[in-house]
Amino acid sequence: MALFGRKKAPVAEASDEQVEVKQAVKEKVKKEIAAPEADNSLMGSLVAKSPNPPKVDDVVEGPVLSIDKGALYIDLPPFGTGIIYGREFMNARDIVKRVNVGDTVAGKVVGMGGKDGYIEISLKEARQALIWSEAEEAIRDKRIYELAITDANKGGLILNWQGIPGFLPASQLKPEHYPRVSDGDKDKILDELRKLVGEKLSVTIIGATPKEGKLIFSEKSPESKNKENIIAKYSLGDELTGEVTGLVDFGVFVKLEEGLEGLVHISEIDWGLVENPKAMFKIGEKVKVKIIEIKDDKISLSIKALKENPWKEASEKYHKDEVVDGVIIKYNKHGALASLEEGVAGLVHVSEFGSEDKLREKLEMGKTYSFKITLFDPKEQKMALSFVDKK
Repeated sequence: MALFGRKKAPVAEASDEQVEVKQAVKEKVKKEIAAPEADNSLMGSLVAKSPNPPKVDDVVEGPVLSIDKGALYIDLPPFGTGIIYGREFMNARDIVKRVNVGDTVAGKVVGMGGKDGYIEISLKEARQALIWSEAEEAIRDKRIYELAITDANKGGLILNWQGIPGFLPASQLKPEHYPRVSDGDKDKILDELRKLVGEKLSVTIIGATPKEGKLIFSEKSPESKNKENIIAKYSLGDELTGEVTGLVDFGVFVKLEEGLEGLVHISEIDWGLVENPKAMFKIGEKVKVKIIEIKDDKISLSIKALKENPWKEASEKYHKDEVVDGVIIKYNKHGALASLEEGVAGLVHVSEFGSEDKLREKLEMGKTYSFKITLFDPKEQKMALSFVDKK
């Protein structure tokens, strides 16, 4: 059964051409606003659930008795006559203009005992009832839709389904689309989300609230295995090959398998100084990693753990109070970092110079100077240096 059903036998015999045109129009309307005609259809089930006599919010159906400029009358035996008029008539004018006397239509009861005792009906409301019922079925069946992103806000993405705006929270995005912002800056998150506007994503409906007109979507595949079960296959120390899926200021995201991604923090990329991971890797690149932590369904990875630790050799090579040569490789709020060799560096504290400006004036970037080792702890990979002015 559908919003539009079979036509009553005409009073006067119509020509074959008239019948053909009218039938084509009705078929078009059926496709646009009705479910397939069948006793077990969605609309049929809605009507079947309608108690007797009908009450507000019930879906009813009957043949069109007459149509005038401002109202459409529907026969609803044995309860009386339904009417679509006023605002409801205007809201449904695109549908009404394609309806003929004798067509069977379905609508949602929006009022009882109104205009001259008629049962007030809404065609638009009936269509909405169909849509929300379909949404509930989609949630149950985990149907996947390809929908375009129309807008973004600081919490997620906006899309449209069946004319209803829906919300896709950022937390429900797949890893490759999740906004990767280290400091949680909402403006930066919004900038990342806006990059997805106009793109089509495969999503499922995970929440529907008809009274509030709200739909909630998720991009995460309902068919994917439970993340906990995936993680259970891995252990600390596992050495794996993964694919780079994200590059951010604070590290590199690496996909280990479908549904599982880990982070290589910037401090775990190399033993030497790393300032820009984006300059070292490319999306899609294969990298070897080692699992160094599994916590709260998150996996932490390391690339440098697969390389020889230079501090191990340094423990036999350098000693406290020894004078060594080092190259200035970075400034920070505490002073300057001087590299003795690849992966082994010590801090020259700003307090030795009185101010950051004086430190930078004395120790230029990229130049080599002599320093005395004042603290050396290779196990903790810490070294403090004091500038030795040979002038």
